[in-house]
Amino acid sequence: MTAIATRRWVFPANAVSVAAVLIGIVVLWDVVSRTILAGQYVLAGPVDIVARLWTDAPLYGRALEITLYEAALGFLFGNTAAIVLAAFVALIPASERTVQGLALVVFCLPLVATGPVLRVLFGPGDGPQITLAALAVYYTTFVPLVVGLRAIPDSWSDLVASYGRGRWQTLITVRARASVPYLVAGLKVAAPAAVLGAMVGEFTGAERGMGVLVIQAIRSLDVEATWAIATLATAASIAAYLLAVLAGRLLSPGSPPMLFSARPADAAQSFARRFSVGVLAILGTTVLILAIWQGAMAWFDLSPFFAKRPGDIFAYLVTAPNAVAHRAEVFGALGETLAVTIPGYFAGLAVGVLMACLFELFPLARQTMTPIAIALRSVPIITTAPLLIMAFGRGAAGLVVIVAVMTFFPTLVACAEGLRRVPGQVTDFFDSFAAGRVRTLFLARLPAMLPAFFAAARIAVPTAVLAATVAEWLSTGTGIGNLMALTYSTSAYNILWSCVVVLTFVSVIGYALVAIVERLVLLSFAPEQVAR
Repeated sequence: MTAIATRRWVFPANAVSVAAVLIGIVVLWDVVSRTILAGQYVLAGPVDIVARLWTDAPLYGRALEITLYEAALGFLFGNTAAIVLAAFVALIPASERTVQGLALVVFCLPLVATGPVLRVLFGPGDGPQITLAALAVYYTTFVPLVVGLRAIPDSWSDLVASYGRGRWQTLITVRARASVPYLVAGLKVAAPAAVLGAMVGEFTGAERGMGVLVIQAIRSLDVEATWAIATLATAASIAAYLLAVLAGRLLSPGSPPMLFSARPADAAQSFARRFSVGVLAILGTTVLILAIWQGAMAWFDLSPFFAKRPGDIFAYLVTAPNAVAHRAEVFGALGETLAVTIPGYFAGLAVGVLMACLFELFPLARQTMTPIAIALRSVPIITTAPLLIMAFGRGAAGLVVIVAVMTFFPTLVACAEGLRRVPGQVTDFFDSFAAGRVRTLFLARLPAMLPAFFAAARIAVPTAVLAATVAEWLSTGTGIGNLMALTYSTSAYNILWSCVVVLTFVSVIGYALVAIVERLVLLSFAPEQVAR
């Protein structure tokens, strides 16, 4: 007699508590909107949001379709570029400094200032939206993917080499498999970023899309419409995020490998040699960037009136008769922006790490808070910035909160993934000594998390600058973001381009400082991640 086993679907034990928490948050949200914040034009309740979405469903549906189309193409193009660049770096390690430098500079370009230039190049079509979506996502995938392509033991690459295979075979048979979790982590961050990039592109002069509706809602102080658009964009971003999660589960290669790598032989090389190599790489990358800048302007035959060349910016800030006043204006505004960007950046990193550790220690907290965390990051900043400024005021507090929210989610995703990168043999070893979750976290998981954390910290530098400048552009009337908005509206392109150059330079310097700390730490904890 043959027994036939029937698989029964078991309702998760903690699903009820998770649902209860989420329902409680929605109820509290509706109560606050109708009592404490009623009539203050800050918060719309869930009932009002649903009613607006139902009433204007055809309008929002068409706009959402357009924005998702632009975001999807940008997501595809940006991530394809990231994969190609990361593979190129893995095949030719000597190119890493140059490729990283070029990719970083492009990623650090302020989207709110790049949009108008792209609008002139592409015209009224969807080219700027797709391009900005691609620019918003490619680097968030490129950085963790490079980390993942290095995350193999030296013995594995030596084994492939012993069979007479080169770097290409090592890449497609070993490194690609090891990099899948890191690629998925990058895609999780890139999914909502693509929606943000597309909406920023629509904000800079498009004729249709969610970004256009946001502008109309903000200008008319229509809080319900603003929150309805934000909710719709958030739902779309969360759906894209969940698709990335599903792809990660389908492509997961299983338990990560054991990495017992020795300190690289070049780690002991003289400081003078490392310093000279670094300086030469910076100089070479700078010359290449300036050449591309000058050549692109000539290739597209852009008018010098709005498309400034490197020489124009140098003259404006250095050799012009009023150069001192010009520098005072630009760097004064920059100081205001950095005063809120730096604390928001560190606050976002700290909250991201702490929440990732909390998720690891308490799985129920992870299942309950992850949807909230995704929602906070998925709401496009051009919709939340005015509302947060209304709630926290036009001072530093509102800007710090905005920067922290934008910085926190990439850190949370990367660190949560890094904490799970501990090989099963290591956790089994701790379990055999009855070590608790806390001891395992501090002695095993946190060291394994460090490469992912520093990758997120590097990405968060330009992200924090973007968050601050977008908020200033839209709402606060202070900082270098507001200065760019004023100069764009008055066609003062010398100041606009000077702000772009200065912001990009500051982002690169911040990124380089994080990279220096990363190298010093990883030489001891994850030497396989240190570029040879």
